Amino acid sequence: MMSSELARFRVVLLLVTCPLVAMIQGVASKSEVRPLGDSPDRCMRHHFVETITHPIYKCNSKMVLLARCEGHCSHTSRSDPLVSFSSVLKQPFKNTCVCCRPHTSKLKAVRLRCSGGTRITATYRYILACSCEECS
Repeated sequence: MMSSELARFRVVLLLVTCPLVAMIQGVASKSEVRPLGDSPDRCMRHHFVETITHPIYKCNSKMVLLARCEGHCSHTSRSDPLVSFSSVLKQPFKNTCVCCRPHTSKLKAVRLRCSGGTRITATYRYILACSCEECS
C-alpha cells in the first residue's frame, strides 16, 4: 500500500472501531453520553423513591426521592504488617481500604399528617455527591 492509501485505511479503521468501543463499554441508551474510559459502575449517586410511613402512629405515608452511593473505587484494599520493637503488637497491621461513600449531603424533612390532626416530622440525609474515601 502506498502512504496515502495507508492513511485512508487508518481513518476508516478508526471510524469502524469507535462504535465498537462504545458498545463494549455498555452504553445503555443512545441518550446516555459518557466519555471514553468512564466506567458505568464507578462510585456515583443513584436515586430511588421510598415511601415513608411511621412505624407506630397511623399517619399518611409520603413518597420521597432519596439517593445512595454505590459503585466501585479504583483502589485496592490491602493490609501491610507493621514492624515493632515491642514484644506486644497492639496494631499488627496497617489497613488501607477505600469505599464509595457520601461526600456531601444535606438534611431534609418530611411532615406526615396523622390521625387526630397531629403532624410528625421525619428527617433524613439527602446525598448530593459521592466519592471514594478511606473506610473507617
